[in-house]
Amino acid sequence: MALSITVLGCSGSYSGPGMACTGYLVTSPGARVWLDTGPGTMANLQRHCDLADLDAVVITHQHADHWTDLALAFTAFRHYVGDKRLPVYGTAGTRSMACALLGKDDLAPIFDWRRISSEDRMSIADQQWRFSRTDHPVETLAPRVDCGGRSFAFSADTAPGWSFEQLGRGIHLALCEATFTEADRHPDAPHLSARQAGAMAAAAGVEKLLLTHLIPGSDAGAMAREASESFGQPVDVAKQDWIYQV
Repeated sequence: MALSITVLGCSGSYSGPGMACTGYLVTSPGARVWLDTGPGTMANLQRHCDLADLDAVVITHQHADHWTDLALAFTAFRHYVGDKRLPVYGTAGTRSMACALLGKDDLAPIFDWRRISSEDRMSIADQQWRFSRTDHPVETLAPRVDCGGRSFAFSADTAPGWSFEQLGRGIHLALCEATFTEADRHPDAPHLSARQAGAMAAAAGVEKLLLTHLIPGSDAGAMAREASESFGQPVDVAKQDWIYQV
């Protein structure tokens, strides 16, 4: 297959027992990209890919559960992984947070930081990336990746004011946050329920839907059933270390 997604972590907001927060490895014939570097994902990444074989990092936003392992990666690349300069794509806010955590004014030459914004498009080898700003309190960019005629999209974090429709039709695999069941949903929380995730993906014509970002202790089966009802077909819940073919 042209494109695959490896789940490095999928705990929502904080790490559950034995689980990492948000992170995925996007693999194609020409590139390996670490998408979101949440706590615990760097350890899991190395079961699937040597750090030296990474082609880039993409970070959706500055909330800690989506990026803080980047600080560990900085140390690894600075002292142990050789002289490779790693491209890192992220928001301005994420860069500021990373510099503050590392006590640096600049992340060069270890990281080649490339600022991304909504509606940006870019190529990482054979992967074509585009971004859309979601409905979240800080600048948060949902990516779509196209490669070899297949398409993957990730909601990042969002409330119902955003939809996969803003990334275009023809999404073969969508990975969508589902932080609550509908009964447990907080009206003012900037996240989706499983029912909302399913309805949003259905409206966008998504072919296959995976739920992620479940709060530790959530009933994954109940979440999948709720999303399936609104999506109109079976929905799976992402599992750490599983590889999904797009």
